[in-house]
Amino acid sequence: MDVKDLISIDPEVLGGQPVFKGTRVPIETLFDHLETGESVDDFPDQFPSVSKEQAISTLEIAGKLMSSKNVIKLYETAA
Repeated sequence: MDVKDLISIDPEVLGGQPVFKGTRVPIETLFDHLETGESVDDFPDQFPSVSKEQAISTLEIAGKLMSSKNVIKLYETAA
């Protein structure tokens, strides 16, 4: 799944915070949910507008972003 099919950034929705496309659920909420020890399987129960497939695909994209090659690019951009 393409990132633009998963994530929407619109200044009119939550001030431009990245959200799951077609929802008002911030992407950050998924990571907060996982940090508390909840499973990705339970996420759609608490946020029914987000499918399990969307959550898993978002985690896969995050994993790709954190590859060593991409982390170096992110690090250089932040400097």
